Amino acid sequence: MMSLTTFATAIIFILTYIGVALGRIPGLRLDRAGIALTGAALMMAVGAITPEEAYRAIDLDTLALLLGMMIVVAHLKLSGFFRLVTGWALAHAHSPLVLLATVAVTTGALSAFLVNDAICLVMAPLVIEVTRSLRRDPVPYLLAVAMASNVGSTATITGNPQNMIIGAVSHIPYTVFAATLTPVAIAGLLLVVLLLGALWWGEFRRPAHLTAKPSPLRLHMPQLMKAVLVALGVIVAFFVGVPVAKAAILGGALLLITRAIKARKVYRELDGSLLLMFAGLFVVVAAAEKILFTPEVVGAVQALHLDNVYILTAMTGVLSNIISNVPAVLALKPFVQSLADQQRIWLVIAMSATLAGNLTLVGSVANLIVAERARNVGIEISFWAYCRAGIPLTVITLAIGAWWLS
Repeated sequence: MMSLTTFATAIIFILTYIGVALGRIPGLRLDRAGIALTGAALMMAVGAITPEEAYRAIDLDTLALLLGMMIVVAHLKLSGFFRLVTGWALAHAHSPLVLLATVAVTTGALSAFLVNDAICLVMAPLVIEVTRSLRRDPVPYLLAVAMASNVGSTATITGNPQNMIIGAVSHIPYTVFAATLTPVAIAGLLLVVLLLGALWWGEFRRPAHLTAKPSPLRLHMPQLMKAVLVALGVIVAFFVGVPVAKAAILGGALLLITRAIKARKVYRELDGSLLLMFAGLFVVVAAAEKILFTPEVVGAVQALHLDNVYILTAMTGVLSNIISNVPAVLALKPFVQSLADQQRIWLVIAMSATLAGNLTLVGSVANLIVAERARNVGIEISFWAYCRAGIPLTVITLAIGAWWLS
């Protein structure tokens, strides 16, 4: 018979994941961070996990890596780096199809090393500005931002939050991760351009010479140079084997030592709610792992052949679209950590959880950022407009990724 603690743990776990998936609790003002933290507190309240166990469950490496990368990205943004690079790239795209390819490649390349959500925050307004000045249909170019950010972020541990968790859990070297998944990301970026070009052929079939002129830049050159040098130093440190959390937090700390940018401006760019959500979910999953995921339950799930690349890819993709990619990765952890060939298992999860974000408009935070930025200026990206490109892109890229990793 199920004990009261087990029953309460199951209810809290299910409700927390439903709340995180929905993004809110009807009738309340709780966001995902508040839901995760409430779930963690309730797990301690019902005795599923002790406070000491809860503290140990929080992966500080993941939080330090994410915080450090947020600070680096914030300084690059505030110094004008992103507008400088993307503005130059877009200004040299002289035909609609080249402009589309430029948007996709620039977004994907930046997302590979810097958190993809932050790249969307920068790229979406710039693409809107450029396409409007050229009197082009902004929708395919904005879809390229969202989809390329997801695809490009597949390539490295620092591309997105779920990869950061996987990097911390699996201890896969940064170079191995990048070398394995970069080919998948490159193939995906090519598909983004081909699919959007074909589906919006009316936008691209007519030859036109474009001359994009983004608004004048306000650059702080000393701070820009410092931010670029530190960012490059952090990336080099990743590739030479320095622990990623250590490299990122050190880079962020170095950038905070400045007379040019007030600290509160940097703090406004940080997504504190994401850090809180991570902390809460770590505790909720640890409690569920302790009370609910018994050897019998884990064995029953593993009987679904999660060690098969194609089955794991499909399961991760579906789960990521039901409860979102970060919760999906954490939920899968107890069921895959005892499987053989751990490196490949985690690479499959990283690939499929990220690429699955392209399935629908609500599949990833990056998609929602782009849609919201567009809506704020009167551009509507409909659910169907997104899905008619997102569904085939997701199916094809997941198939390519599973084949590559198998």
